[in-house]
Amino acid sequence: MQGFYFITDDALSVNGSISDVKAAVKAGVKFIQYRSKNQSVRNMYRQARELKQTAKGSIFIVNDRIDIALAVGADGVHLGQDDMPCDLARKILGPDKIIGISIHNKEQALLALKQGANYIGIGAIFPTNTKSDADVLGLEMIEQVAKIVSLPIVAIGGINLGNVKQVKAAGADAVCAISSVVTKQDVAMEISKFQELLK
Repeated sequence: MQGFYFITDDALSVNGSISDVKAAVKAGVKFIQYRSKNQSVRNMYRQARELKQTAKGSIFIVNDRIDIALAVGADGVHLGQDDMPCDLARKILGPDKIIGISIHNKEQALLALKQGANYIGIGAIFPTNTKSDADVLGLEMIEQVAKIVSLPIVAIGGINLGNVKQVKAAGADAVCAISSVVTKQDVAMEISKFQELLK
């Protein structure tokens, strides 16, 4: 797992998530996560199903909802600390699905590794408007976790073109920058700028 990790955001997007995912695929993004916090389960299912078709050729991950992931045949799920534990999710999903876990400290990173996560997400690295309640962990947390856990690290939160090289240098394998891309008209071009800096 390397490069740019794309996460949808209907609230911030100026083009809509379908258009954004098409742009991400066009830009060569390999990991696409569907995240939606305020929709009914039925609407989430419909949107996730359409986005999965749009994301063909990329790995399609559903945020939080194991039921939606299974219903649309997603490649995996991304779970937070308040969601289902990783080891239980693994029992439900089976050995072949991808499970990502958001972590906020070294202990959670070690537990994610022990319970069979495929990758971990660390954030917020910098202050972010996308998730106003997120604790800012800083580049130091990436450095500390990278030393003790062999899992790929996806960094998120306040990442932009001005600081993305620092994030990579700290030990992140992939980065997500939601507001820096989905608020722009040409999403593919904005992602490509990140990918160039991540080479």
